[in-house]
Amino acid sequence: MAATELRGVVGPGPAAIAAPGGGGTGPPVVGGGGGRGDSGPGSGAALGTVAAAAAGGPGPGAGGVAAAGPAPAPPAGGSGGSGAGGSGSAREGWLFKWTNYIKGYQRRWFVLSNGLLSYYRSKAEMRHTCRGTINLATANITVEDSCNFIISNGGAQTYHLKASSEVERQRWVTALELAKAKAVKMLAESDESGDEESVSQTDKTELQNTLRTLSSKVEDLSTCNDLIAKHGTALQRSLSELEALRLPAESNEKIKQVNERATLFRITSNAMINACRDFLMLAQTHSKKWQKSLQYERDQRIRLEETLEQLAKQHNHLERAFRGATVLPANTPGTAGSGKDQCCSGKGDMSDEDDENEFFDAPEIITMPENLGHKRTGSNISGASSDISLDEQYKHQLEETKKEKRTRIPYKPNYSLNLWSIMKNCIGKELSKIPMPVNFNEPLSMLQRLTEDLEYHELLDRAAKCENSLEQLCYVAAFTVSSYSTTVFRTSKPFNPLLGETFELDRLEENGYRSLCEQVSHHPPAAAHHAESKNGWTLRQEIKITSKFRGKYLSIMPLGSIHCIFHATGHHYTWKKVTTTVHNIIVGKLWIDQSGEIDIVNHKTGDKCNLKFVPYSYFSRDVARKVTGEVTDPSGKVHFALLGTWDEKMDCFKVQPVVGENGGDARQRGHEAEESRVLLWKRNPLPKNAENMYYFSELALTLNAWESGTAPTDSRLRPDQRLMENGRWDEANAEKQRLEEKQRLSRKKREAEAMKATEDGTPYDPYKALWFERKKDPVTKELTHIYRGGYWECKEKQDWTSCPDIF
Repeated sequence: MAATELRGVVGPGPAAIAAPGGGGTGPPVVGGGGGRGDSGPGSGAALGTVAAAAAGGPGPGAGGVAAAGPAPAPPAGGSGGSGAGGSGSAREGWLFKWTNYIKGYQRRWFVLSNGLLSYYRSKAEMRHTCRGTINLATANITVEDSCNFIISNGGAQTYHLKASSEVERQRWVTALELAKAKAVKMLAESDESGDEESVSQTDKTELQNTLRTLSSKVEDLSTCNDLIAKHGTALQRSLSELEALRLPAESNEKIKQVNERATLFRITSNAMINACRDFLMLAQTHSKKWQKSLQYERDQRIRLEETLEQLAKQHNHLERAFRGATVLPANTPGTAGSGKDQCCSGKGDMSDEDDENEFFDAPEIITMPENLGHKRTGSNISGASSDISLDEQYKHQLEETKKEKRTRIPYKPNYSLNLWSIMKNCIGKELSKIPMPVNFNEPLSMLQRLTEDLEYHELLDRAAKCENSLEQLCYVAAFTVSSYSTTVFRTSKPFNPLLGETFELDRLEENGYRSLCEQVSHHPPAAAHHAESKNGWTLRQEIKITSKFRGKYLSIMPLGSIHCIFHATGHHYTWKKVTTTVHNIIVGKLWIDQSGEIDIVNHKTGDKCNLKFVPYSYFSRDVARKVTGEVTDPSGKVHFALLGTWDEKMDCFKVQPVVGENGGDARQRGHEAEESRVLLWKRNPLPKNAENMYYFSELALTLNAWESGTAPTDSRLRPDQRLMENGRWDEANAEKQRLEEKQRLSRKKREAEAMKATEDGTPYDPYKALWFERKKDPVTKELTHIYRGGYWECKEKQDWTSCPDIF
């Protein structure tokens, strides 16, 4: 076995530096152990390397073969009872192999030959049955501790092995490393022609440049080695001349020590340059193999992406085939109406289809449903496009006035999008920080979506008239649940508002309330909301949205408290939102779920309501999207029970205590409580053809309608959102990029001003919201944005000089 191969395994380690000198002439070889392939750590391989370097002198490379010789066979049986089969790269013997947690390590007979490691239950079994084989050319060898080591080829095969002693383990590892080096070399030589084909021209150029650099560095090292050898010889000559002088015996001893150290230094430098040359040779030998492995991994990743896309396509086609009997033909009259009936019929199996929300990736069609419970076919699109053209819809929109609320928006067009190419880069990230095309959006901003909480404002109107605080709490709880009803079909993402963007909704004349939202923070995104009603209540909230994409589902976690204050009684309620989860992001039919608990607290009386949003489960017999709740007084006594679903309705039951068997109070029985059932809230039906209009409710259809007199920062004036609503998505994407870049430049300008103020020592005011003020809430003690006033007064005067230019 060549010394160069031994150096690749053991190398000129600490043993090389510690090798005794010998006056510069005696080679530090102990028993010629450098040629043994089964040598343990420091048992001669490193010494042989240094000796070879010493024998080579200044001429590098000669020592590479000096230590080579006939490799003596290892002993027939080691401490672990193992035998050997001859050379260092061929070996056989007993090892302990991990089988499972019940049997643990079991004794097996292992044979290493021709780059393959095979094992058998016994030596006699070699004749007929092999229990397993691993190719060392693609395997990794890892040492765990003194006796254990692992051989793995990337996941398909992994052997956890244990030797009887540390020496035995090192013998096996050394033999395995040598066998692996040989196998890799043979594989590289056999695949040389194939490697040339799999490596691109760019990769070849980069590889050649790297090897050229390595060669240059090795030449530099060789030059340094020659200089060291030259000066070392001169140094030794000078020391010899000093020894010839008549000096005290003590000086001669010191000179002899210096001479020995100079010799050792020269030997070490020779060993170093030889090791560098070996490294260069190894890099040249294996570079093509490494490049081929890298290309293989790239190809595997591309194939995986293509497979996943095909899986999404096939999954959707299977769903179509399964539900094909329920889908109407393309041009059948009433198709859209039937879809509306299905989507409004509620919570069962939503099986109507609508291809307008599919995503396409030419030339393959990647079907990706975008709305909960509804698959899409071409029937809705064809009917929509044949009945009403985009221009007619836009014309109809312009003819609407503030008083005449619009009942339709332009139908959603069918745009192509490679969903996987975008979503694969979002796994585990905060979606608010990732620029997303408008293809994922609906033509409303988050501020408008937040205003949709007021769709069932009449619940608060009724609550304001309640004299009993516990009954009032029931209506507040129903209002809390009703805010989720709009999400059941709405899986599209609202636009992220720009910093300083606002949205007003003035329904004072029609419904008795008006509302204002403002984006008060960009990272993390946060919106402040204030609504007041002449019917005796005020609603305010600051919501921070955090979201994480986990590959299979998307979690949306709203943070912040919601406050509702009733003017007549002074009752002040607070609660927080639950987590929203969008399932089947990549493959399958999208559906939304709400899960978690909401505690509504009356801070004046101490009354509480605990609402539980039950997460959907395949194994549960309960109705889907179930919500339960209990209304308790400060002592914890239950007065009302709430039951319903967050997408359909909520009922209230009055709980009357009855005498139990042991004389204590017990809950009212179910059939008796049924008599006290009161319907608190029921979801309004969706508008006609809602499936073609992003499943917007009647209120949502009016939110983005143009109104005169609004602030220049109002969401209705946002150009990219308006372009998307009108079906011009390509222009909307370009406009969206422009707005985001403009916002980015504004942020950098603020950061530069802040840095300059810090350096100058001058005070600097950070960004402050225009209509809201950040201060500590007197009830929850949280820092939050509270409406400071002034917006409606400025609107009346049409004085918008303080508004920033964000669009």
